[in-house]
Amino acid sequence: MARDIPLSRIRNIGIMAHIDAGKTTCSERILFYAGKTHKLGEVHEGAAVMDWMPQERERGITITSAATSLTWRDHRISLIDTPGHVDFTMEVERSLRVLDGAIALFCAVGGVQPQSEKVWHQSERYSVPKLAFVNKMDRVGADFFGVVEEIQEELGANAVPVVIPIGQEEAFRGIADLVRMRAVFYREDSQGLQFDIQDIPAEMAEEARTWRSNLVEKCAEQDDVLLEKFLEQGDLSEAEIMGILRRATIARRVVPVFCGTAFKNKGVQRLLDGIVDLLPAPYEIPPIICAREPEANRREPSDEAPFSALAFKIMADKHMGKLTYVRVYSGTLRAGQTVYNSSREKPQRVGRILRMHANRQESIDTAHCGDIVAIVGLSETKTGDTLCHEDHPIHLEAIEFPAPVISISIAPATQADNERLTTALHRLADEDPTFTVAFDTETDETIIAGMGELHLEIIVDRLKREFNVGAQVGRPEVAYRETATLPTKGAYRHVKQSGGRGQFAHVVMELEPLGPGEGFDFVNAITGGRIPSEFIPAVEKGIVRAMRAGPYAGYPVVDMRVRLVDGSYHEVDSSDFAFQEAGRAAFVELFRKGNPQLLEPVMSVEVATPEEFMGPVTSSLCQRRGRIEGMDEQGGQKLVRAMVPLGEMFGYSNTLRTLTQGRAVFGMHFEHYEAVPFALAEEVVARRRAANKIR
Repeated sequence: MARDIPLSRIRNIGIMAHIDAGKTTCSERILFYAGKTHKLGEVHEGAAVMDWMPQERERGITITSAATSLTWRDHRISLIDTPGHVDFTMEVERSLRVLDGAIALFCAVGGVQPQSEKVWHQSERYSVPKLAFVNKMDRVGADFFGVVEEIQEELGANAVPVVIPIGQEEAFRGIADLVRMRAVFYREDSQGLQFDIQDIPAEMAEEARTWRSNLVEKCAEQDDVLLEKFLEQGDLSEAEIMGILRRATIARRVVPVFCGTAFKNKGVQRLLDGIVDLLPAPYEIPPIICAREPEANRREPSDEAPFSALAFKIMADKHMGKLTYVRVYSGTLRAGQTVYNSSREKPQRVGRILRMHANRQESIDTAHCGDIVAIVGLSETKTGDTLCHEDHPIHLEAIEFPAPVISISIAPATQADNERLTTALHRLADEDPTFTVAFDTETDETIIAGMGELHLEIIVDRLKREFNVGAQVGRPEVAYRETATLPTKGAYRHVKQSGGRGQFAHVVMELEPLGPGEGFDFVNAITGGRIPSEFIPAVEKGIVRAMRAGPYAGYPVVDMRVRLVDGSYHEVDSSDFAFQEAGRAAFVELFRKGNPQLLEPVMSVEVATPEEFMGPVTSSLCQRRGRIEGMDEQGGQKLVRAMVPLGEMFGYSNTLRTLTQGRAVFGMHFEHYEAVPFALAEEVVARRRAANKIR
């Protein structure tokens, strides 16, 4: 079946921002102006189309990335609205992996906030071209040019305004389009559907000319021919500006900046024009490269190329069952077709293909290159898997997810809930790679882990509502890590004789601590065949097994290099199992001699508070072992930035609400691991050993 819209008129974009910057409100206006919906859904009323989960509507936040499709100026735009809360950063990560462009939304008062910075760097990791939209221009303290400056200084982006505001705060009336040098005033009685295009008001004509000159100069810098024309004539044509601005945006050399207020229905149509005019079509980004053989296997983005797609999201639908969201990078996909999962080396049959609109579906027969669709029937496919044609296999770059930082124990409320709980937890873990389920054999408890208190709270709520499973949860536990601080060297000889064939393995190893975040490195430094090569992987496997539950307190070991330098074997009694045991026991023994240290996750915390509550806020952070990193003023409020251990932040939202009469807000995200103070570490270790009955 031929495609109905050419590839050149396809745009795959997402909206990303700090929590409460107005992403979902902006998405709702985009749907409304594109004719996809006929009524504005408001977040504060729990009626937003893109926030369809009950948990989202009750809390007024986005939890899961919602996908939809709309048409604007004969272009099909696939739009993904991503969460802003740090606990759900995984949703942003996997969305950015499959998008061709993004809208970075900034609050005109808050500017570049902590999560704004985090999602910006996530998008840079995937080389995603971006537009910036400065929202909430009607708010008290709005400062468009201040936000542009912050984007330039704090994010290192070449932010170039293509519109400027006409008025601000309550007086914000519209925008001045610097490309066309015309003013756009939105009629409030039509919910922004109607607007008037007029001359730029005389009182701001000079300011508009100044910023138009800035825009033209920034464009001319991107092209030598245009630069020469600009130097000779002092200006460029509208077509020249838009042409070079598009090329520079796609190349990520420029970030065009728009502004408006989504809630008051101003500026969103110009943003939609920017999506069509400036962000790339699927064929305008570099061709997909095979992750394992980058030079040998390139895949061009076209319908004629062999089929390839990436599964980036799994969802459980109570009517459809398992839905697998995929981005088609090349070729076409038909309902009923069998595809090859190259990540798991398994064929998979495509049941139905669905074009999604939040939680509603539209069945289609064929998905083409550039499409983002959901598939029913891919039972063996997980997040990050590559789907392709079996005769033309390819491995696309998978998605990396952060490790969970907080865990709780969970148990069924009744005996009847027991089996259903296990099934439900594993279905949720399939959906969310940052949510893990494990069974602690020492305590006979099921342990679930996630990215924060809210993340796990939502999981438990979904168990009750979606799966009808009652559950009892324990107190949150921090995901501690352990490492050694001193290099050690030693040998271990594993010898067992029990009448028949015995066990023999002898290893000599060196342990060396690495820098924070460097992970695990195993080095085989044996020369001369002292241990047969087939036994070397068994030694590493034994070491990895020992690192999963460290010798110091039973937490995973990180940032270590293990060097196998010598050893010996027996021709009859040596085996994989014997060398696994030798590697495990040698690591345990040497690690204990290496002055082991407990590490804890440390969070970057930013609190926005009225000035009169500055004292109580800073005091509360210090009492939680926080280090104050800085204090600034923004939008009439004080910003306190601090580094605080995660273990001290449980329940902080209630504390802050009490201290500031509910007028302060805070955000936090994981920064790094740091050593736990000795006295506290001893308490944690003792508590852990008592809980696990470690002797």
